[in-house]
Amino acid sequence: MKKLSASLTLIPPDWNGNDPCLWSGIKCDNSKRVTSISLAFKGVSGTLPSDLNQLSQLRILALQNNRISGPLPTLANLANLEEIYLDNNNFTSIPSTFFTGLTNLQKMTMNQNANLAPWTIPEDLKDSSSLVYFYASNTNAMGVIPDIFGSFPNLESLRLSYNNLTGPLPKSFAGSGLQSIWLNNQLFGLSGSIDVIGTMNQLTQVWLHGNAFTGPIPDLSKCTSLFDIQLRANQLIGVIPNSLMSLPQLANVSLANNKFQGAYPTFRSGIQVNLGTTNTFCVPNPGPCAPEVTALLDVAGNLGYPLNLQNSWEGNDPCQGWNFITCDAQKKNVIAVNLAKQHFSGKISSAFGNLTSLKSLLLNDNNLSGPIPTILSKMNQLQTLDVSNNNLSGQIPDFPAGLKVTMTGNKYLGKDLDEDGNPVSTFPGANSSPGVVAGAVVAAVIFLAVVAFVIYRCYTMKRKQKIGLVTLPQNGFRQETGKNGSVGASFGYGGSLRDLRSQSSNISEVQFFDGGNVAISIEVLREVTNNFGEENILGRGGFGVVYKGVLHDGTQIAVKRMESAGMGTKGMNEFQSEIAVLTKVRHRHLVGLLGFCINGNERLLVYEFMPQGTLAEHLYEWNELGCPPLTWVQRVAIALDVARGVEYLHSLAQQSFIHRDLKSTNILLGDDMRAKVADFGLVKNAPDGKYSVETRLAGTFGYLAPEYAATGRVTTKVDVYAYGVVVMELITGRKALDDTMPDEKSHLVTWFRRILINMDNIRKAIDPSLDPDDETFRNICKVAELAGHCTARDPSQRPDMGHAVNILAPLVEQWKPSSHDEGDDYGSHLSLARSLERWNDEDSSSRIVGDSFYNSSLIVNPGSTKASGFTDTFNSAEAR
Repeated sequence: MKKLSASLTLIPPDWNGNDPCLWSGIKCDNSKRVTSISLAFKGVSGTLPSDLNQLSQLRILALQNNRISGPLPTLANLANLEEIYLDNNNFTSIPSTFFTGLTNLQKMTMNQNANLAPWTIPEDLKDSSSLVYFYASNTNAMGVIPDIFGSFPNLESLRLSYNNLTGPLPKSFAGSGLQSIWLNNQLFGLSGSIDVIGTMNQLTQVWLHGNAFTGPIPDLSKCTSLFDIQLRANQLIGVIPNSLMSLPQLANVSLANNKFQGAYPTFRSGIQVNLGTTNTFCVPNPGPCAPEVTALLDVAGNLGYPLNLQNSWEGNDPCQGWNFITCDAQKKNVIAVNLAKQHFSGKISSAFGNLTSLKSLLLNDNNLSGPIPTILSKMNQLQTLDVSNNNLSGQIPDFPAGLKVTMTGNKYLGKDLDEDGNPVSTFPGANSSPGVVAGAVVAAVIFLAVVAFVIYRCYTMKRKQKIGLVTLPQNGFRQETGKNGSVGASFGYGGSLRDLRSQSSNISEVQFFDGGNVAISIEVLREVTNNFGEENILGRGGFGVVYKGVLHDGTQIAVKRMESAGMGTKGMNEFQSEIAVLTKVRHRHLVGLLGFCINGNERLLVYEFMPQGTLAEHLYEWNELGCPPLTWVQRVAIALDVARGVEYLHSLAQQSFIHRDLKSTNILLGDDMRAKVADFGLVKNAPDGKYSVETRLAGTFGYLAPEYAATGRVTTKVDVYAYGVVVMELITGRKALDDTMPDEKSHLVTWFRRILINMDNIRKAIDPSLDPDDETFRNICKVAELAGHCTARDPSQRPDMGHAVNILAPLVEQWKPSSHDEGDDYGSHLSLARSLERWNDEDSSSRIVGDSFYNSSLIVNPGSTKASGFTDTFNSAEAR
């Protein structure tokens, strides 16, 4: 106690005697052992001694509302300690053993200690099984809330607001007696669903606002004591459940700044309701939605309200531009729903039966589970139903003979599954409808026909091979002998990229696109680039040079020219990787690959031309280039463009990819200053689920996620980390790594995340060229939070790219296509093809002959994006 007295200042004047039991605020037991220290609201400052836990009989420690600073001492093993009050001080750190062995702790409050170094809520808090209150708001707590709440049968109130907690709500909330939860306004946001609160039947107050929770509001019918629920400023979706509106004790509810849909909610009079303006209810006032809207929103609910439905299915008329919906000529009734190949999970909704005019329902190639609703067999207008390639189970409905049904690729269909997903019974074949049987017969006939065709094809090609006309490699492409005896390659048939091993001494291996077969020689590329003239150089990199080219119709292209002799195996792999990826993906925010050319030892890639160069140039070299600095509106639009492009790579393309080299020099800008992601030489296929894939370390320092640099294993979260770095560059105008800065500021992520601990510091970190007003500054703060979340050290705490899109989209004027087919046009390639007609004016069977083609060819993929220009520095991993 004398050590405590010596370390504190402005203590009571009687704290100088030899008997602490006589000091103000001190209580002792009959053995003269200190049991209570109470100095609340005394204006005390100073620090606490490190051996405070020697007061073995201490039951109450009340030091709230003072100015005590320095580190908190450990209170480990104070088994008698029942109450701790440390609120509103200036403590700087909390030891990891602070809560160890506090087996009798009942009340713990330490709110408003914002100067604490980042700390995590320890697992050994569960030793305090008698805990009733735990308050630690605004204490710089970080990380995941530990899943320990089944250990607290008496816990009533938990307050952890205004911290940096991330991750989901603990599942053990369901087994607790919690009545009041304050988890609002985390720096980067708790995430995941809020389903667990529907199981907490003792809840009276829930504050979850200012986070990043997703999904719908769960059924709250068990929460009959709930009077206050705050859910605003999240990413919650779906229909407001009746169970919320019917809660008997409800007095205050806030749902603003989410993405709720469905009918405008109706609460009883006297309830304070905040709905905000961002929710997209079908009608602006209380009342039901149109029947077809209600049915389709139920469909979306059974699929978990996926974003690509949520973002389109707005308003009260599905015939007004809803994606995946087709209506009749009068725009009155839904006649077709096509949700095929969308990676949806969930179940098939019986609400489809309410779409009484439905003729076609395509749900194939998703991850749907559960049974096929019987109602689908009773829809009089339904003509086509495709549920193939899902995970459906249960008995097959008795479909009418006139309904065309496709159900292949569901191995458990016709079987019931137990709780673990194992089949428990098999239904006899008599359950199969005539339509199913007919479909199976047709499939068998087609299969036999294909087998017969393959056998015939192999036989005829083998005969031709004997007389020297055609050599058919195993990959399905053909080699043909030209007029001068040289060997060339032309596109045969194939479903993916394949190697063609040519007999020509100049070509050892050539890879081709899926798709069309427009070809030009190296002479064409030389002509349109002025023989690869110096004046046409756009950039130089580790494997060669990028040139600008102009076709005869004015179409601009960029040609990446590489010497295979200088590329080595690694460079060749990147060349092939870029082709492999960009022939499988197509998006308005990914740079379009128009084709490639092989010319002896040279490898050339041809891209659309992006006239405004790289993002890095506009962030760091705008003054030298004589252009204005990017405005905040332009920067946040670029951030959204990049997020959409990477989100497509990760989760929306038919095959998922990891870019591995996302950075500001690989983000290209068009004349409208909208962005596209480029340079796909390091791309890897994304592993399924939460698994990572091991690969050699590649990429650029400053953008490398820490777990990738340490282990060489990648998931899509390495791209999320790099994206966060790019967003930080957009905010600060600073490079990811800057050797000209002091060591403590040279690494952008480390410096920026320190700034985020106190949001007031953000204004000092903003690029000086921005000079934002108050509204813009608020938007910048929101984007800064996103950047910090994306660069979390633990990859499991980073959001997916869809989260970034959701955060940024409301800050940017929404892009609207001119037509529903704009994203699928082949304009750039048709334009390119027309430009090549002057070199290819003969019949296709005779025009492409001679060494110039057979040793150098460009195959153009008609399925890529629209061309509008390109520039690329294409640095190698080593050159960076």
